[in-house]
Amino acid sequence: MPTTLLSDAASELGLYSIWDSSRDTKLLCLQRFIRLFAYGASTLILVLYLSSLGISKARIGLFMTLTLLGDVVVSFCLTLFADGLGRRRILILGAALMSASGVVFAVSGNYWVLVAASIFGVISPSGNEIGPFRAIEESTLAQLTRPNIRSDIFAWYTLIGTAGTAFGTIVCGWLVQGLQARHGWTNTRAYRVIFGLYALLGMLKLAFSLMLSDRCEPEPQKQERHGAVELGAVEAAGLLSDDDEADEPPKPTKSTATAAPPQRKKSIWPQISPVSRAILLKLCLLFAVDSMASGLVPASWVTYFFTDKFALPEGNLGTLFFVTNIISAASNLVASSIAKRIGLIKAMVFTHLPSAIFLALIPLPSVVWLAMTFLILRSCSQSMDQAPRQAFLAAVVLPNERTAVMGVVNVIKTLSQSAGPVATGYLAGIHKFWIVFMLAGAMKASYDLGMLKMFLGHQTREDRRTEGT
Repeated sequence: MPTTLLSDAASELGLYSIWDSSRDTKLLCLQRFIRLFAYGASTLILVLYLSSLGISKARIGLFMTLTLLGDVVVSFCLTLFADGLGRRRILILGAALMSASGVVFAVSGNYWVLVAASIFGVISPSGNEIGPFRAIEESTLAQLTRPNIRSDIFAWYTLIGTAGTAFGTIVCGWLVQGLQARHGWTNTRAYRVIFGLYALLGMLKLAFSLMLSDRCEPEPQKQERHGAVELGAVEAAGLLSDDDEADEPPKPTKSTATAAPPQRKKSIWPQISPVSRAILLKLCLLFAVDSMASGLVPASWVTYFFTDKFALPEGNLGTLFFVTNIISAASNLVASSIAKRIGLIKAMVFTHLPSAIFLALIPLPSVVWLAMTFLILRSCSQSMDQAPRQAFLAAVVLPNERTAVMGVVNVIKTLSQSAGPVATGYLAGIHKFWIVFMLAGAMKASYDLGMLKMFLGHQTREDRRTEGT
C-alpha cells in the first residue's frame, strides 16, 4: 500500500514524465534553471545598483521601460525567424548576448551604455523571462513531448525556472551583504560582482545550448498547405486538439490524389492559419492586461519597496524572495494536478485570482511582517497558471506555428510590461508607491475573469470525444 501511494503521488506530480523525458528536454530545463538563477540574482540588486550610481527613480523607471521596449524588437525578430534559421543557433546567440550584457554591467557606470547593453543584451528588470529563449524552448518542448504528458513537462519546466530564481536571489543577497561587510568594499563594487557572475552563467548556458541535438529543430511538414482544401481540413479537425492527430494532413480526395500540390521551397517566414490568428488575438488582448499589471510591480521594484519602506538588508531581502520563489515553484506541481481534474482554463483562473488580491494588499500594512505575509501568500498561487497556460497555448495552434505564435505572445506581453516601470518610477518618486500595487492587483483580477468569460466553453477535440463515449 505505501508503495502504491508513493507511485500514485509520483504520477500525479509528473515525476515519471520528467524522468522518462528525452535528453534534450532535460537540457532545456537545465538551461532555464541557469538563466533564471542569473535573472534572480541580478533583479534583486538592479534598482539598488542603478540608485548607487546616482540615477534618479524616474530615470530608473525609464531604464526598465526602454529595456523592455528594446527586448520587444530583438525577441520578435529572433523568434519570428527561429524555425527558419535554426532554433539552436538562436539559443546560442541569445546566450552570447546575455553574457556580453553581464560584462558591460560589471565594468560600466554610464547610464546610456547600460541602457544599450540591457536592450541588445539580455537583462531582466522583473526576474522573469526576457529575450527569445522562452518561446523557442516552449515550442521545442511541445514538439519533444506527447500531448498527454505535456502539462507535466511544462509544470516541471516552470518549477525548475522558478527554483532557479529562488536560489539566485538568496545567493545574491547574502553574497552582496558579505562583500559589503569587507573593508573597503562599496555597495557599487559588491553589486558589480553579481553582474560578473551573470556573465559567467551566460557562458555556461551557451555551452549547454551547444549540446542540444537535431531533434530540437522544427520537424518538416508532412504536407504543404495547398489552398482552401488544406485549411478547411485543419479547421474541421479542430485546432484545439490535445493530441497530434489534429496535426496530420487530411486524406487525399480524388482531386488531390490526381494532382499533388506543388512543393514549395522552405521559407524562414512563419505561416499562421486564420483560425489560429483569431484565437491568438483574444489571448494577446488578455495577456496584455496581465503583463501590464506585472510591469507595474516587477520584482526589482518590489525589492526596492521593501528596502525603502522597511530598510531590509540585502541578505534578509534575498531570503524573503527565496522563500516566495520556492513556494511558487512547488505550487506549479499542484497546478498540473488541478488542471488534469478541472481543465486548463479553470486551473488558470482559480489559482491565479487569489494572488491578485494579495498583491493589492501588500502596501497597506505599516509593519514589515504583515507586508511579508501578503507577499508570501501571493507567491502560493502567483505562478500556478503558467503550466496550464503554456499547455493550452501549445494545444490551440498547429505544431509548425508554435514558435512564431509563442514569440508573438511573448512580444505582446513584454510590450505591455514596458509601460509599467516608468509609471512605477514616477509614483515611487512622489511617495505614492501604494497605488501601483492596488492597480496591478485590480488589472490581474480583470485578466482572470476575462479568461473565464472568453475560454471557459472552449473544449478540445479530446474532451468532446470523451463526452461522446
